[in-house]
Amino acid sequence: MTPSHFHEGQLIGVLTAQPLGRVLDYKAPEGGCFLGAFVEVPLGPRKVLGVVWQAGAGDYDYAKVRSVIRVLDVAPMRDEMRSFLTRAADYTLTPLDQMLRLATRAPGLGDAPGMRKVYRLGNAEPTRLTDARTRVIEVLRDYGGLSFTGKELADMAGVGTSVVKGLAKQGVVREEDAPRDMPYPLLAADYGGKTLTEDQEAGAAVLREGIKAQTYGTTLLKGVTGSGKTEVYLEAVAECLRQGRQALVLLPEIALTGEFLDRVEARFGARPAEWHSGVTQTERRRVWRMIGQGDAQMVVGARSALFLPYQNLGLIVVDEEHDTSYKQEDGVLYNARDMAVLRAAGVGAQVVLASATPSLESWANVEAGKYRRLNLTSRFGDAVMPTMRAIDMRAEDLPGGKWVSPSLRVAIQDRIDKGEQSLIFLNRRGYAPVTLCRACGHQIGCDHCDARMVEHRFLKRLMCHQCGETKPMPTVCPHCAAEDRLSAVGPGVERMGEEVTELFPDARVVVLSSDLYGSARAMKAHIAEIAAGGADIIIGTQLVAKGHNFPNLTLVGVIDADLGLQGSDLRAAERTFQLMRQVAGRAGRAEKPGEALLQTYQPEHAVIQATIAGDEEAFWSAEAAERKAAGVPPYGRMAGIVLSSTNVQEVFDLGTAMARQDAPLRRIGAQVFGPAPAPIARIRGRHRVRLLVKAEKGAPLQQALADWAAQFKLRGELRMAIDIDPQSFY
Repeated sequence: MTPSHFHEGQLIGVLTAQPLGRVLDYKAPEGGCFLGAFVEVPLGPRKVLGVVWQAGAGDYDYAKVRSVIRVLDVAPMRDEMRSFLTRAADYTLTPLDQMLRLATRAPGLGDAPGMRKVYRLGNAEPTRLTDARTRVIEVLRDYGGLSFTGKELADMAGVGTSVVKGLAKQGVVREEDAPRDMPYPLLAADYGGKTLTEDQEAGAAVLREGIKAQTYGTTLLKGVTGSGKTEVYLEAVAECLRQGRQALVLLPEIALTGEFLDRVEARFGARPAEWHSGVTQTERRRVWRMIGQGDAQMVVGARSALFLPYQNLGLIVVDEEHDTSYKQEDGVLYNARDMAVLRAAGVGAQVVLASATPSLESWANVEAGKYRRLNLTSRFGDAVMPTMRAIDMRAEDLPGGKWVSPSLRVAIQDRIDKGEQSLIFLNRRGYAPVTLCRACGHQIGCDHCDARMVEHRFLKRLMCHQCGETKPMPTVCPHCAAEDRLSAVGPGVERMGEEVTELFPDARVVVLSSDLYGSARAMKAHIAEIAAGGADIIIGTQLVAKGHNFPNLTLVGVIDADLGLQGSDLRAAERTFQLMRQVAGRAGRAEKPGEALLQTYQPEHAVIQATIAGDEEAFWSAEAAERKAAGVPPYGRMAGIVLSSTNVQEVFDLGTAMARQDAPLRRIGAQVFGPAPAPIARIRGRHRVRLLVKAEKGAPLQQALADWAAQFKLRGELRMAIDIDPQSFY
């Protein structure tokens, strides 16, 4: 049993965030240290941050072992956190030092905090009471004795900071110096609860009971867009606050947090802590330290917020749980949805996975009895789901190189005449162009595996990104023999913008794509302007499907509903279905009914049919049956291996050697596909080659992969990344 405290001079094992691949022995400092303590240690000529991970190994000359420089003044890492990092490292096949780096991503953890000005209620009476001044005084009275930064106080009172400073000059408000790492304002569980509908209240009651039980459990909270999922899970947060435990709400897209924080403030009377790439370094440090001390009750953040040092975590909400941005695609390859379940299981916390269109993984876990499911069926208020129909593009008279069909054009004009907004949605970000016959809708498949072939213009060839097979680009359609009708599908937003402006010269056309914004703030401001009516036609990509509310939007036209149904991505049908349902959910949120039109060359495809019928259970059952038959996730295991180097020959040689020497994988009945050029074959001058490993559901995949990879030494420029449960196949 590892002791919980080490005396001065005792050997301790310290894990640092340096890429050493092992725990190092040091001597405990004067006064000793606790297991889990954050320490500063000498490493060569440098000083680095580490954590006391275990007792020292003692396999080195004691006289030569160096001492810990100092113990940092922060809460030690808890046993459950060390256990979580170890389990996450084992699952994702990531070195522990990289996991520790994720858990210590706040700068200057060892420094004494700087000071900042804070304001609390003073004794003087103001010379003149204006409306703005009254609001500031009321906020301070409401929070009896608490102090705030100037910005926090001004924001809460809805005034400028100059009002606060003016009151400070008169002594009405007292200005004091306080450490930067201040506790967060208290959230009040019973401050501003809304009246819930019957099915919302029933859902909230189930979640509250789960939190009261203080045991682990996962609930899939499913509800159509606008059904009030947020109100329901905020009730679970409220219960968590009553129990004195911390709550974490994960959101997929940085643009969403502003709108969301306003809702949290309206519900609990103060803003929670935030954790995402837009947060300043000073604020990150404050969040990290306050969470460890228990002085932050709620965090709203991006996926990396899972690795914060919670003192008493009671609830994790993963909002829009199906969203692909929960998968980290570089560095440590982990899926925040799965890691949330792992983290909660270790501390007896509840997980709520909220979505209008859940992932098949979560659906399968409900079917298997691992998760419970709550359904919210009615849309809030009087808004109804839009009517949906397909536009059969084979019957539309559309010149080559144009994308808006005559039927869609008529519908958009109708909205412009009524003073309503239309959204033109492109399903193209992150998809390679797929070659399709515009006469019959046929797509060219690979002869050697089940993937679609992708056009590589500069090679004038079609290539399969799953097995690496190539063939020349045909001139006639192999299915209907039409000549010169094969074309790569998928316009870009910019090209779409030009076409729409030509068709509707007097309309105000806006292009929304996350590539076009320098900052989250600029994007937020633009979205608010559009929602207030600053555009007639919005053109957008995936970004638009993410929870933004446009009250005057009544028409959604999906340009290329087929696009996601191809490529070598096993989740293509699922993602297309989710995206179409979500984008359609943007139409008709207020009093005006909406309509969604899907342009498709395959109106008979099961996904398009299920989308239009809104029959999700039928879609999930059909999709589940197909994946079961193919033995792919969630009914089988997969791993992606990406090899990269500046030398293309070297990468292919290693890939070929790995495919040949696959004995450790064969022992567990796994198959290797590839090597093939990755769909994105070069990134930043490095050539990329991928292999796919497929195994049965219960197979011990991680150990087999580790044994397989250990056979190969990576020399020079070569790099290998192993992605367990890959979400994207680039």
